[in-house]
Amino acid sequence: MVDISDKQITKRVAQAEGQVVFSAKAFKIFIKQGSPKGNVLETAKIAGIMAAKNTPSSLPLCHPLFLEKILVTFEIIKSKNTVKVIAEVLCSGKTGVEMEALSAVSTACLTIYDMMKFTGQDIVIDSIRLMHKSGGKSGVYSR
Repeated sequence: MVDISDKQITKRVAQAEGQVVFSAKAFKIFIKQGSPKGNVLETAKIAGIMAAKNTPSSLPLCHPLFLEKILVTFEIIKSKNTVKVIAEVLCSGKTGVEMEALSAVSTACLTIYDMMKFTGQDIVIDSIRLMHKSGGKSGVYSR
């Protein structure tokens, strides 16, 4: 891991997003009946939160952080048969939380896929990306 011992503690924020794109038929099933496994979005939300908290377990060179906020939300885009997943992570620390936000989005998307794959394997996870980060020496990034 990189030595961060000389870095200053600052408020670190990162926002990431991704999307799950369904066929028209699968999206209709998602909207009307959901999954036999249970509530898709609530399960994906909890999975995303857990992923952010456990990022150093998945990505071996990430520092363990004391996360102070993890917010996972969803936007249903009916015109595109899509669920947009948005994650925001915040901490006061010596290193950023971009990977935690990206892990949250990725895992939430994978959870939606897993819970809806009974409708077919043509579901696409797309456009996972960092949208914003702030805090630390490198300053603010916004897409």
